[in-house]
Amino acid sequence: MKHIRRSIETMKIIIDNKIPYIKGALEPFAEVVYLPGSETTPEVVKDADAIITRTRTICNEKLLRGSKVKYIATATIGFDHIDTDYCKQTGIEWTNAPGCNAESVNQYIASALCSWAMRKRTDLTGLTIGIVGVGNVGKRIEKTCKILGMNVLLNDPPRERTEGSSEFVSLETIQNEADIITFHVPLNMTGEDATFHMVDEDFLQNLRKNPLIINSCRGEVCDSEAIYNAIEASDIKGFIADCWENEPDINLDLLNLCEYGTPHIAGYSKDGKANGTKMSVQAISRFFDLGINNWAPTDVELPATTIIKIDGNQRREYSVLAEAILSTYDIENDDDDLRDSPLKFEQLRGDYPVRREFNTYTIEAKNIEIKTLEKLKELGFQIKNK
Repeated sequence: MKHIRRSIETMKIIIDNKIPYIKGALEPFAEVVYLPGSETTPEVVKDADAIITRTRTICNEKLLRGSKVKYIATATIGFDHIDTDYCKQTGIEWTNAPGCNAESVNQYIASALCSWAMRKRTDLTGLTIGIVGVGNVGKRIEKTCKILGMNVLLNDPPRERTEGSSEFVSLETIQNEADIITFHVPLNMTGEDATFHMVDEDFLQNLRKNPLIINSCRGEVCDSEAIYNAIEASDIKGFIADCWENEPDINLDLLNLCEYGTPHIAGYSKDGKANGTKMSVQAISRFFDLGINNWAPTDVELPATTIIKIDGNQRREYSVLAEAILSTYDIENDDDDLRDSPLKFEQLRGDYPVRREFNTYTIEAKNIEIKTLEKLKELGFQIKNK
């Protein structure tokens, strides 16, 4: 339902100042105030019509009571920072940006897997990965893992109930058969599909193959103490964490034991951020009838180079694929930065460097077999064959 179009004299929008590419988009239609999430207070939003925010701003009764806010757009996939029940009660509409950074998280997982395999001097080909949560992110990771030659198990109870069980397996099957388990679920505190601490002591004690566990969805999906104890007891091969309980005050003892630890940046490609901004601006436009429903950022930064030169002479396919992936993003860099300055968790997120997704890059290929080039294309790379 659209809100009545307001004039610039009366309309006000509060925007988190860490949301990129948005400046200038809404100024023709409203008074726009840019603030850090921590400074988005009840006093600030009292006379605002809309808020465009990120996960650090808790949009609940404490913030919104007595305000004029009619619409909240969060430029993120997650929306557990929005009290949706309160919004429904008070007639405040809201939107998130589902899938905006799904390809970014896919890139992060691909890099994590390739880096981990190199560190362990192992090959991902033939290993079994369990993907828990097969939405926008999980579906992309499924495709990538199959390209890398992995066996894939999918677990998604909500989808299974809707679509049937042919392509899904139980969590117990994943516990029994997976060499690696990666989580891509929303944070649900209660209910049939509760995910809070789904990785707890009981879950970990019922693992059969001593797997690597990856969490890049929500910190509270994993019980930090239980994970720590499982690593200490060698019940799991290792833990890769991008999301943490109690961010930004993360468990430093757990960080010290992680294979890789990063400051909640899996979805922080510039492409993902641009998508989230685009979806938020377009949502505001539709609701307030601003006429910029097709708006998109035009100034997304590029890396120093978008050309990757790879010579596949006497190399296995897996090696070529891994080099391409790691040339776009190397998780080791973010891991080093967090270990060097764990107390700068928020600063590392706020000042995150340019990272672009696979489709920004062109592979200058030499001595690479056709079937390998096809797999690089499937990952999203452009190909220039020499």
